[in-house]
Amino acid sequence: MTDTHSADNCVFCRIARGELPAAKVFEDEHTLAIMDIQSVNPGHMLVLVKPHRANVYALEDELAGAVFRTAARMARAAKQAFACEGVTLLQANEKAGAQTVFHFHIHVLPRWEGDGMELAWPVKNPPREALEEMAVKLRGALAAEG
Repeated sequence: MTDTHSADNCVFCRIARGELPAAKVFEDEHTLAIMDIQSVNPGHMLVLVKPHRANVYALEDELAGAVFRTAARMARAAKQAFACEGVTLLQANEKAGAQTVFHFHIHVLPRWEGDGMELAWPVKNPPREALEEMAVKLRGALAAEG
């Protein structure tokens, strides 16, 4: 069985290496922006990190900063080029998080009212005490990270 999660077989790694075709929009030392072959709206792009990183947890801070800088530039370019009414940046991690290609990427999705793209989740509105308990856990995790 082929490991589609390895850098050798990863579709985005192969695009970054020039082994597979892509409509490139932008490239720098750390990132690559390409048109999404499964576009939702005109101008839908993917911003990839060049080195193989499966998800957000695997990004070093420098690479995380680089990919978000490129995503912001691509959002501004989409706004100018397509006169969209908004832009959605979408990034998913792991199967439960709706990730389907296991190489870190951010969707830059130009949006218009009534374009059929829906983002909805069941709001649960936890009480303030529960929010504070969650914040304590997260601060603990950050402290442990160093």
